[in-house]
Amino acid sequence: MKIKILTLVLILSSSLSFTQTKLADKFFDNYGYLKAIELYEKVVEKGKADTHVLTRLGDAYYNNSNSEKAAYWYEKALSENKDVEAEYIYKYIQSLRSIGDYKKADIWFKKLSEAQQGDSRLKGYNPDDVSIFDKLTSKNEDRVVTLENLSFNSEKSDFGSFLHDNTLYFASARGDEKKVYNWNKEPFLDIFQLEVKQEENGMESYSSPIKLAGEDVNSIYHEASVAITNDGKTMYFTRDNVNDRNRLKYDKEGTTHLKIYTATLKGKEWTNVTELPFNDDVFSTGHPTLSPDNKTLFFVSDRDGGIGQTDIYSVKINDDGSYGEPKNLGDKINTEGREMFPFVAKDSTFYFSSDGHLNLGLLDIFKSNILKEEPTTPENLGAPFNSGYDDFAYFINSETQKGYISSNRPEGKGGDDIYSFNIEECNQQITGIAKEHRTEIILADVTVQLIDETGKIIEEVLTAEDGAYTFDVKCSKTYTILGTKPDYKEDKKTITTANEDKKVNTVDLVLQPLILDSQIIINPIFFDYDKSDIRTDAQYELENIVDVLRKHPEMIIKIESHTDSRGRDKYNLKLSDRRAKSTAKYIISRGIDANRIESARGYGETRLLNKCANGVKCSEEEHQVNRRSYFYIIDSEKK
Repeated sequence: MKIKILTLVLILSSSLSFTQTKLADKFFDNYGYLKAIELYEKVVEKGKADTHVLTRLGDAYYNNSNSEKAAYWYEKALSENKDVEAEYIYKYIQSLRSIGDYKKADIWFKKLSEAQQGDSRLKGYNPDDVSIFDKLTSKNEDRVVTLENLSFNSEKSDFGSFLHDNTLYFASARGDEKKVYNWNKEPFLDIFQLEVKQEENGMESYSSPIKLAGEDVNSIYHEASVAITNDGKTMYFTRDNVNDRNRLKYDKEGTTHLKIYTATLKGKEWTNVTELPFNDDVFSTGHPTLSPDNKTLFFVSDRDGGIGQTDIYSVKINDDGSYGEPKNLGDKINTEGREMFPFVAKDSTFYFSSDGHLNLGLLDIFKSNILKEEPTTPENLGAPFNSGYDDFAYFINSETQKGYISSNRPEGKGGDDIYSFNIEECNQQITGIAKEHRTEIILADVTVQLIDETGKIIEEVLTAEDGAYTFDVKCSKTYTILGTKPDYKEDKKTITTANEDKKVNTVDLVLQPLILDSQIIINPIFFDYDKSDIRTDAQYELENIVDVLRKHPEMIIKIESHTDSRGRDKYNLKLSDRRAKSTAKYIISRGIDANRIESARGYGETRLLNKCANGVKCSEEEHQVNRRSYFYIIDSEKK
């Protein structure tokens, strides 16, 4: 009897778990993720969870952007079943990236690469490039981005900004609390508007949001994602599929899809709502945006024939107001994941959000040149535009470099928040004082050149009376500062600017005088052992002698040359004499009159500068010190 009762309990328990799973599936399929989570977790508590339940739990949390919980359930599913579909592995990787666990994400990405070769979402990923996520999360090297959570955000979802004639349009769930959306238990979205005022300090202020003017656009269901024509007369927007009685329409599976509609501005109100002809009841069409000339409409759809879960399409708008055939933007933009929220700036740069291109987790914002030239791989905008959360709905005025993004990052006020941004170039200064070596006398009229990494002279200035100079430069760049003045050796300094806006870098220049007492002082003129040929490094130094002689046409010099102690004394005397005459010959070859060199004489090893006399063991460096030349001024106003 006990066995029969136990069997009956087990059957009832199994049946109840099956029923709860089916009910949870129903809520999941209708985007009621919070209720689905509750029911699935009840099944888990009873020990009846299979791979389907575990992956559905992961998906429910993933779709509600709870990456930590999503990663937990995906990991549980993967640990209990080796044959989990690749799609769940990818979502697990996305969840790991979102919470910053890039190391574990890389491990699973390698596994996915082995199992899913050809997946478009694997493009651009190099498992050996350990710095790739550091690059995406680090500050941009040549710009400063100011990101601000805006004052008008609510505790509900606010997203999808579009600015036209100082009016900002966006979607918000701050509506009727009595009717809520099953996905997130928030009110349905409506389109709101507010005025943006430009303050004298360059900042913007915002009026209180109000619902879109006109009763035709906002229904009791979802409206979002606005695009307005240049003349301000036509609005494109996304809405749930509703019938003439403002009730939801469903497909055979019981799912309501999205459609794009237009509205016309009459006076100050939007009216005459019209559905676009390429919508359908069996797939979604939404997130409209226009090309700068308003002749092309871009949108998102999950219609058949696409590449991934949702793709971005384009459709021509004809002069008579009709539409061409929608065209998929192809695999330069679309992946096997989700591409959403397209936007085209006035400069024709194409922006969109994706979880299929290499990202930080969930949706990231990308830009592409697909409308301007031969398309290249879309570029992830990186931090601070992107985070480990959903970052989307990019809007920018390409002239002012100001705009808006939407994100559900945790520091926000609601489910999704709108952030304004301002992009400025990251700039610094390089400044310094030119001084004379030893005496530290301030040097005016020093020519200071700013040279970039390619060797190009960007700017040239003269130091002021106080010896000062200043250059405005970019952040995270390497520059050479070259200071020159007649009768002085040049000074050259290299500096790499940091990634810190408005930083002032000090680079002082110290120039050595070429004329000191009765000598022209240059770095030693060295010769190879037992040779009198003028080496390239010696020629470089001798150019200083040439410059001084050109600057002072009355100057007459004499040259002395010396050897080390190696070799016979008489031979060294002759060798040094050859070296002195080779030095004189080079100077004359540079256009200096031979009469200005009174003599060029060698002294062999008779005037050594160190201990390295005959028989003393010395290094090559020590011997080289004694292989030198001197340049004495014997007649000049500079003597």
